[in-house]
Amino acid sequence: MYNIVSKLVIYGDMPKDSILMELSEIIREFETTEYQKDEIITKFYHQVKRILEVGTDYGFDDNLWHNYLTYILITSENPFSITCEKVGASDGSVNEFAKNDFKAFKELFDYDFSEIEKTLGIDCFSTLENYHAIEKPELMYNKNVSEKVQALSKKLGNAKDENEFFEYVTDFYRDYGVGMFGLNKAFRIGYENGETEVGSDIDNIKFIPIKDMEPVVLDDLIGYEIQKKKLIDNTEAFVEGRKCNNCLLFGDSGTGKSTSIKAIVNQYYDRGIRMIELYKHQFKDLSNVISLIKNRNYKFIIYMDDLSFEDFETEYKFLKAVIEGGVETKPDNILIYATSNRRHLIKENWSDRDDMKVSNGLHQSDTMEEKLSLVYRFGITISYSKPSQKEYFDIAIALCRRLGIDMPDEQIKEEANKWELAHGGISGRTAQQFANHLAGLKKEDA
Repeated sequence: MYNIVSKLVIYGDMPKDSILMELSEIIREFETTEYQKDEIITKFYHQVKRILEVGTDYGFDDNLWHNYLTYILITSENPFSITCEKVGASDGSVNEFAKNDFKAFKELFDYDFSEIEKTLGIDCFSTLENYHAIEKPELMYNKNVSEKVQALSKKLGNAKDENEFFEYVTDFYRDYGVGMFGLNKAFRIGYENGETEVGSDIDNIKFIPIKDMEPVVLDDLIGYEIQKKKLIDNTEAFVEGRKCNNCLLFGDSGTGKSTSIKAIVNQYYDRGIRMIELYKHQFKDLSNVISLIKNRNYKFIIYMDDLSFEDFETEYKFLKAVIEGGVETKPDNILIYATSNRRHLIKENWSDRDDMKVSNGLHQSDTMEEKLSLVYRFGITISYSKPSQKEYFDIAIALCRRLGIDMPDEQIKEEANKWELAHGGISGRTAQQFANHLAGLKKEDA
């Protein structure tokens, strides 16, 4: 195996502590030196355990060895794979290096562990190649990743030669992309050194996949048809490469602002939309984040939830510069979608009006203009207001019907009214919580 791995050119820069590199070293030790049987069996078992951990994390089944090798291929971000992500396979000398690597991977797919198992009296690799996973809830892993890896794994396992291997892998890059962006819908920002201090080295930034994103769709949000249409129209333009705007969704809490954006990501994921959630304390890193994603073949929505600033907070200045006004133009594959309970985002005081002056009949205030300048840089602002009493009842009834609650409309209204009086007032969130409560009682009665 070591001789096979050493032939890799494009995919040969794996860390020395990766499973494949360490396993190849162990097999070289097994084949070329005198070894202690118990020690080398322990070393093999350690790598098998690591493969099992990968399989468990991603819900892999059947041939875990093939799944692991496939996972390496679809997560390896290199000039070849990223180019294929953008334009698919194209003519060029790099294809010869790629086919050389795929020929090596084909050998790894077909690698025969039986001699090792026979000599050492073990059967762990045979078990990996015929693995039956324990059924578990989908929330324990990313089903989307699992299905894609296993589908490609079966194709690669049946590939006749490196040419067919090349076709399958490059088609996957073109259709789904490469690396974590090709496999996940949403991400948050983390740091390689584990520190929370931001605004430093771009190489310290990492994207952490959000594996259990809520599977909501826009139809789950009852009402707010005008608001949803504005968001859909803008996102549709974004996906199709037409002119579009950053969006601010503002209004009362519990009205579906965050749900709308999550639903948009779910709806447009297959068309290349990805979401990156950014917290207020990370705004200093916004420019670095944009630098890391601006050349990828995806459309990124940078999502900022519950956006608001107090008087003493100045992070909004970094956001202002990126949205509009900085020297560097914001890339066409990036939009900012934010939600807020405040229309103007930055806390205002009556004292802000003390410096008002009258000039040519116009009132001007530098302080007020500074605070309003951020919201003005969102091209689209969408208002989400609390529903009326009738709308609240309509939402509650619709949600109850979706959950299979068989109760007369008038009784639902009566109970929904009692619920909102004791649970924070009228809102879509209150209606959802009420419907969940009734559904839970129904299950208990059953």
